[in-house]
Amino acid sequence: MASQKEVKSRIASIANIQKITRAMEMVAAARLRRSEQRIADLRPYSEGMRKLTRIASANITGVPRIPVLVERKDVKHVGIVLVTGDRGLAGAFNSNIIREGVRTATRVRGEGAEPVFFVVGRKGVSALNFRKLPLAGEYVGFTDRPAFSDARDIGEALTAQYVDEKVDRVEMIYNRFVSPLTQNVWRQTLLPLQQAEIVGEGAEVEEEVDEEDSSDGQGSKSEWDFEPEAEELLGRLIPEYVTISVYRALLESSASELGARMTAMRNAAENAESINDELTLEMNRARQAEITQQILEVVAGAEALS
Repeated sequence: MASQKEVKSRIASIANIQKITRAMEMVAAARLRRSEQRIADLRPYSEGMRKLTRIASANITGVPRIPVLVERKDVKHVGIVLVTGDRGLAGAFNSNIIREGVRTATRVRGEGAEPVFFVVGRKGVSALNFRKLPLAGEYVGFTDRPAFSDARDIGEALTAQYVDEKVDRVEMIYNRFVSPLTQNVWRQTLLPLQQAEIVGEGAEVEEEVDEEDSSDGQGSKSEWDFEPEAEELLGRLIPEYVTISVYRALLESSASELGARMTAMRNAAENAESINDELTLEMNRARQAEITQQILEVVAGAEALS
């Protein structure tokens, strides 16, 4: 059994850790409220932009003149964008994205193509470097507070890679924020636009809403007239669509990270409290043993003198 002094030292150390985890939980909770508001403001605009671009792309006849709209039959390289965080202490937030990215890369290789990784966040960069997977692009230092300019830089880089035929498809993997306790891993096909889709828990509901909105209520698709022409309109919309899609992924990931960290720190603080209760019981037992030993020594000394 550990001595009373050793147990007291462990209790003090765990109490200090508990204070830190409680403080981190409170900071994450305060920042999460602002992130939730940013997502709530962006989601309707993002969905409207996505719906408009898909409708316009579906109404293009013939071979499109916009390079980013050209679908390639022979897909040789697939860009995989992993959106992780710059910091840890967020439970399985980063590992879920990395695991899904590795699974996606395996699936891409099974299709006869080669995965090309683009990573947002230091945790994802270090994880892929550890696995000795080459990176075509890495973006770090802003995952806590992503700005629209960060999304534009990433979007322009991905579009350039597609136009230059360095990648034939772009898929983006990120955590979608549902609540502080729930973050769903989503995989979104970003380019080409005709294949744009979102795969993940809850995505089917969102897709069904899009289909209902684009019908006339009787099962037939509505006809759309464009001014200017759909292809000219897409030439203006696509850069914004890519940027908005990346920006939404960054915001969703940022809020998910804060929610995951808040939950992880709360669990850590509760575990610390439970450990301290056990250590307090152990300390009381050690104190009782020491007192009992002292009494026995006094009794033995008294008997020796008598």
